[in-house]
Amino acid sequence: MIKVRNIEEYEIEFLKDMMYESIHIPENKPPKEELLNLPDLKKYNENWGRTGDRALLAEDSDGKALGGAWYRLFDEQNKGYGYVDNFTPELGIAVSPEARGMGIGSLLMNALIEQAKNDGFKGLSLSVDPNNDRAVHLYKKLGFEECGVSGTSVTMVYTHSK
Repeated sequence: MIKVRNIEEYEIEFLKDMMYESIHIPENKPPKEELLNLPDLKKYNENWGRTGDRALLAEDSDGKALGGAWYRLFDEQNKGYGYVDNFTPELGIAVSPEARGMGIGSLLMNALIEQAKNDGFKGLSLSVDPNNDRAVHLYKKLGFEECGVSGTSVTMVYTHSK
């Protein structure tokens, strides 16, 4: 059985592993430390735990971490790739390679959407490579809609129904 829970401070390194996994680079992907410290990407993980940050972890019945989903607020002066406004957190998600195809991504996304609603956010945004077919399919199935383009990525937004 898969359980989804808030990530603990001691699990931040796993969260960074998932942040690395979430970056869709099919070939010649740079090492984790190099990629996550690039100026355009560093903003997603530095000083994790600030107001508006939230991360969930999926684990199996033995407590093995299988994936993570998270969101973070950005502002006009420090936009993420999926930025839509100062009040809509941008989310990220990744599932460990060995746990893909088991429904964990859907489980994490549904839990994160519910958490955002409970945290008082009207919706969530994300950025996705349009060639990442599995991710795009999942996001559309969950109700995300395309609302723009940032570089080579599509920005999608989810708005909570009343």
